[in-house]
Order: sequence, then structure tokens, then C-alpha cells
Amino acid sequence: MAEGHESPGLLGSCMIAFVQSKSLSSTLISQLSQIVKDHGAEVLEPGRKGEIRVPQATHIISNTIDFDQYAEAQALMIPVVRSDWIKATIARNKLAQVRPFSPDPRMIFSSVVLTCADIPPTDKEAIAGAIMALGGMESKDLSRQTTHLCALSLDHPKCIEAKKKNLKCKIVLPHWFDDCFRLGKRIDEGPYLLPNPEILLKAPEDAVKIPASQQLEGAVSTVPTGPYETGGSEKLVVFAQKKIMLSWDLPINPMLRKTITDKIVKGDGEIVDVVEDCDMFVCQYREGEQYVRASQLGKDVGNLAWLYHMMVYNEWTSPFRRLLHYPIPKNGIPGFQDMRITLSNYGGEARLYLENLITAAGATYTRTMKSENTHLITARMHSEKCEAAKDWNIEIVNHFWIEESYAACHVLPLNNPKYRHFPPRTNLGEVIGQTSFDEPTLREKYYPGGEERMTDAAKKKRKINERAQKNGLNVGLDRDFNVMQDPTPWEPAGSARKARATPALGNFSTPAKTRHVRSGKENDTPSVMSSASRSAKAQALSKLQDLAPDIALYEKEKKRAAKDGHGIWGGKRAADQLDKERVNRSSSPASRAADDVEDEPENKRPAKRAKVSLPEVDMRICLTGYKRWVENKGTEEADRRKLRSLGIQIVQENAPCNYLAAPGMVRTMKFLRCLAKGPDVINSSFITACIETGKRPPLKDHRLVDKANEARFGVTIDKAVNRARANRGRLLWGVPIYCTADIPNGVDAFKNIAEANGAIFKVYRARSGTTIKPTTEEEDEGAGPDPVYLLTGASPAERQLWPRFEEMARKGHMEPRIVMADWLLDVAMRQELSFDPKYLMTNRVS
Repeated sequence: MAEGHESPGLLGSCMIAFVQSKSLSSTLISQLSQIVKDHGAEVLEPGRKGEIRVPQATHIISNTIDFDQYAEAQALMIPVVRSDWIKATIARNKLAQVRPFSPDPRMIFSSVVLTCADIPPTDKEAIAGAIMALGGMESKDLSRQTTHLCALSLDHPKCIEAKKKNLKCKIVLPHWFDDCFRLGKRIDEGPYLLPNPEILLKAPEDAVKIPASQQLEGAVSTVPTGPYETGGSEKLVVFAQKKIMLSWDLPINPMLRKTITDKIVKGDGEIVDVVEDCDMFVCQYREGEQYVRASQLGKDVGNLAWLYHMMVYNEWTSPFRRLLHYPIPKNGIPGFQDMRITLSNYGGEARLYLENLITAAGATYTRTMKSENTHLITARMHSEKCEAAKDWNIEIVNHFWIEESYAACHVLPLNNPKYRHFPPRTNLGEVIGQTSFDEPTLREKYYPGGEERMTDAAKKKRKINERAQKNGLNVGLDRDFNVMQDPTPWEPAGSARKARATPALGNFSTPAKTRHVRSGKENDTPSVMSSASRSAKAQALSKLQDLAPDIALYEKEKKRAAKDGHGIWGGKRAADQLDKERVNRSSSPASRAADDVEDEPENKRPAKRAKVSLPEVDMRICLTGYKRWVENKGTEEADRRKLRSLGIQIVQENAPCNYLAAPGMVRTMKFLRCLAKGPDVINSSFITACIETGKRPPLKDHRLVDKANEARFGVTIDKAVNRARANRGRLLWGVPIYCTADIPNGVDAFKNIAEANGAIFKVYRARSGTTIKPTTEEEDEGAGPDPVYLLTGASPAERQLWPRFEEMARKGHMEPRIVMADWLLDVAMRQELSFDPKYLMTNRVS
């Protein structure tokens, strides 16, 4: 904080917005927000719909590019940087560069700070230029910030100094950069580390361990089993305030469809049946009017694997990021149909992924290799299959060829050196699954045109995507980007290794974020014949419902009889003649009696139809603090019926709602629980007016105005709602909150409020064991202690729990905060995670 007073204007020109994610928690955002404010920056409040106000921002702090408005930030050239940028800026007392802190995974060297030792000048310049173009930094001198030291031997003074000072930087051969540039991916430095680099000491044919493929978890198959449960005890929030449409071509049965629907609705999402209304469209194939329409409107279009992935990780991700998260071509990709492809040197999920990718592309996968095979995809050049492929003239390539062909929607030629490059001591399975789609390529192939039917919002989104694509190319991130054109190879000193070809950057594409949550078993794609049957039944049922008024009219017409018995052909006369035989055969005394009743005049029919003709519910209101029904329970049911006739339904706080009605800003459980969903807040006088007048008054006349409580809580109603829409139920995401069993007003109310905002809630009792895992600072990788809260009253029994709670928290490398319940209520009301020592119970007791 001292630096903030010395240079209060360090961030004075900055307007900063934060994007919450699992790697950038609300707790960390709260801390960083205070830090940047202390240094003169302004933290932007979210917009009316909870969106980031991108045009006003100078910097967007996000540790991932997986957020809705990333393309808009690219289009407007607003820098998106990791949270480390703030620390680097303050440490250097000047604004840090933005490129080295980009979360874009195409910046494969974004965390690299390089210095070179005994490297030829030409190669040194080429390496440094490429490193900086791909997000790294180059330093002339060795420092504690240096992460990589490029050298040919350990004899250089920089290497000696690094060993003497025990710096954590890695001393690598230039061959590592060469192989990274050739592949366009960052491979493991292990085989290139001095003093004993494997690439110089071991033969290429020696065994290499098959690596894990963490980035493939949840993206191995287009039809995984599931749906999976969200990790831990987290509330599912990824679908909050989102409308999802499930296509009828999905290979799922009605029971599984209902399970998925229930999960989405429970997570504050909504299932819709009209493409124009949805935010996410989930389907199996890249065809059909609905797929084309959703894609042209700029909806998020993905498949079942994408939907399940979001359920597991509880975070939104673009369906373009992973190849098997996007709907597959029903008949494969042209050119792959006659190919027979086999695999070698891949294991685990990487092999399953490639098997499914080959099948989705339209080729035939074979487990064994025969002379009829056309291609061998291998992670290394050494195996029995590789030797046989050479003898049988079978094409040998790495997985980049099949991935990039699938992304390009056509078969790419094999003459790209990238597809035949195999680092001698690396299994390329470690960089699998890092290829993504380009939206313009998919649009040109599968859903061209459509401008005349596009909404204004869709046209704006398309322009944003086109501008973002153009700006992405301008900064040198497209597949043809090349920064090293010096053809001079280097010769490692004291090495018998042959001179290598010039380092060159190949095709760069977006890698997936590394994941650590284990997913379940995934199955091969089943037949979807049953899905087509269900689709036909659904269409028939829909048409039947459309015909319901005509059917009812026909039934009524059948009962009509002419006065003179000689009326026109139709009505009862026609029905009797056409159905006489069937009626006589099936009639009985009971049925005839029923028919006699039905032949009576239809005086009561309109009343029955009036029930069916209730207007569709378009206002779901959660009502709290309403006193009209407190003392007069008898009128409540009648009032609810009046409201229902106006299309208004009063719902409970745990049900989806789009309005919250109250007499003021009240700290009731209902109000705070519903506020987390971000509904429009109105005065409960709107309900009274609807009941008394029998019609809806203008909403603008009943907006909730409560200046006194706005001043009391330190937030306006509009600001709290906007924040709630931005938080989407994640205000306290991952924040552990304990509560004593004897707290005044009971545990349940606080539990509902905390969990509505995404907290991890536990009850703390005298006999509660240790529920925080003992952890050291080293195990937390040097990070500071995270806060853990205990909601408590001031009774003697509760005070006896405080020392034990503090001890448990500190052993788990966490900061114990024993607070009164008002802290949770105020945080939920402001929809902003903050802390003030005034809430500490120790201060209150003292």
C-alpha cells in the first residue's frame, strides 16, 4: 500500500473490468479491485444486462479467453490481460506490457522471460523475435524474473551465475525453440535441459513415456455418457440467465432429455423451443434449418459433449475451442470417405479422441494396420507400424494433419513439413487437442448468407467477429505467421548432432485450457434412428395441438341437427350416416346415456374453454414483504386467480422468476435469494394495482424506489441488479462459509442466501471435526492465505467454538474471519464481495 501513496496516479488513466472464473475468484477480484483503486484506477461497474462495458474499458482482467465478450474486446482492440499484469505493473512502478500477460493460448510463450548465452547472433535475434511475437519477453541480462536461459553449454558466465545463485530458470538448448516453432506448439522442455539433455544422450528409438492428455477431458467423444455432476458441492451456475434449446436430433432418450432439462432449470437456466429465443443451441449434426438459423443468428452452437463439459467444469467455453464440441458433419468431410487410417504411439484418451475424430471426418479407422491402409497417424517415428508403413508406402503423419483438416472442413495436403515433424524425444500426444475452429470457415461451408433474415443483434455480432478475426491476424497470430526467415542453421558446440533446418513457425491455433477434473467414461457414437422416430412423434404431436380448435369445432358440428330434418349435408346428419355402423357396434347403455347428455345444448362449453384460454404467463414474480395477504388469508387464492388471468404468476424464491416485488430493499431471505438471479425489481404496489383494477398498470410507475435503504446499504437498486446479472449466481463462488448451529434466526435462511450466491456452506458444531485440509504455504505455491468465514452470534456456547475454528483455518493456510451474520446479508444485498473489520465479532465483543 505504501507504493500506492508514493505514486497515486500509476493507474490513474486506467478503467479496469474484471472477468470472474475459477482461476480468478471473486475473493481475488475483491482484493485486486481495492489495489487498483488505491493506485488511481476506476473499476467499471457492469452494464444494464450484467455485461462488461467494453468500449469504456482500457484493460480487461481475465485469466481465460472463455467469456462471452472476448471477441468484442478483440474487435475494439481492448487489451485482455491476466491478473499478473497488475502485480507486474505495481512492482515496476510503470504500466507493464500487455502481450506477455495475454491469456490467449495461441501466445505459447506468454509466461517465458528469455535471455541467451553462447548463441550465434543471427539465431539469437530470430529466437528473441519469435518469442516476443508469441507472448514472451527477452532480457539481455540474467535476473530473478528470467524463466529460460538458452545456451549450448554450461560454460557461459550466465549459466555459471544461474547455478551459483540457485535461480529457478531452466537452461535449455536452442533445439527446444526450433521444435516449438516447427510445430507451432509449446512442448515440454525436459528433453532439452542442460546439463544432460536427452536429445543428445539417448537414441531417438529409445522408449518415451506416453503423456497424459488433460486438455482432452470432456472432449474425447461427440456423444459422451452423462450428464456428469458438477465438481464438489458447487451450485450449477453456468446456465444462469441463459436460454437453451435442445435439438431433436440429439441421440438421447426422453428420460435423459428430462434429466438434462431439470439440471438446466435448477441452475436458473431456461429451456426454449424457438431458435430465435435461445442463447445456446445444442444439436448433433451440421445440417437442418434450425442449425443454419441458429448459426446465422450468432447463437452458441455446440453438441452434447460441449453441454456436458460446461456442466462438469461449471464454466462457459466456446464450442469452437475443441473440435469434438461442435456438431459433426452428418456425411463426413469430402475426401475422407476412401481413407483407411490407423494410429500408433498414442494412448489413453488421446487414442480415443483420434478414433472419434477420424470417424467424424468420414474416414475408416482400423485398429490393426494392413497394406490397404492409406494413412498412419503417429506421435513418434519409431514403432512396428512405422517400419511397416515405410515398406508399404503408407503415408506417415502426426495428428496435426487430421486435426487441422477437420478444422478446415477439407483434406489438407501432406506437403506441410509440420505434419511430418517428430521431435526425437517427445511424444506428440502431449500437445494433442489444441486445434480449434475458425467461425468464418464454418460459415462459408455450412451456413453462408442469411443476412436478409438476420436480426440487428446478429448483424452486430457478425461484424464484431469479423473485426476480431481481422485484428487477430494483424498481431501475427494466423496460421501463416512466420517470424524466422533466416535460412542459416546453427551447429551446437561440442555436439555430434547434425545441423537442423531453419526454425519456422507453422500453423498456429488455439489450444485448450489445461483441465484437472477427471471426467467419466465416454462411448462411441450410437445410432440415432430412435431419435428420428422421436422427432417424427414430436412433430405429429405439435401438429395435433395446432389442429385442436378445428377438432373441437368438428365435434360440436357433429351434434348439430337441422330443425326440419332436411338441412344441408353435414352436422349430425352426416355424422350419423358415416359413423352409424361404428357407433352401433361400440355402444352400450352407459355410452348411450353419455351420448344423450352430450346431445344437450352446449350452454356450459364456453365456461370450460375459458379456463383453457388463460393468457400465457410472461411475468413470474417472487413476492416478499407483502402485507395484504398476511391478515386476510381468504382473499389470497382469489387474488392469485385474478393475477393469473393477467398472465402473472406468483412463484417461490427457488423457482425461475423475472421479477422481484417488495415494498422496499428488505433483507429477507426471499429478497436476497432472488436478487442473486438478477431479476427486475418492482414495488409490490404493482400487485395491488393489478388486483384492484383487473389490468396491468405500466411497470415504469411501480419501479422500486427506496433512497433511505440505498443510502443505508451503500448501493442503488439498479447497481445491485446489474452486479447480480454480471455475477450470475457466482458472487461467493468457491468461498467457504461456516455457520454455527445456534446462530440467531436459524441456519437455513443463511444457507439459502449463501448457496444462492455460489458459496460452499457448512454448519460448524462443537463436535465438528477438521473439515479444512492441513496445508502449508509451499503446497499452495507461495500464494497468500484465502479467507474462510464463520457466521456466529455472541452466545457463550458459540464463543467457545471460535478458538477451534481459528486453529483449524490457520493449519489449512487460510485466514479465519469470525463475523456477524450482517456481513453475509450486506454482501448479498450489494452483490459485491468486500470485507470491513466492523463485521468481526471480536471487535463487537471487545
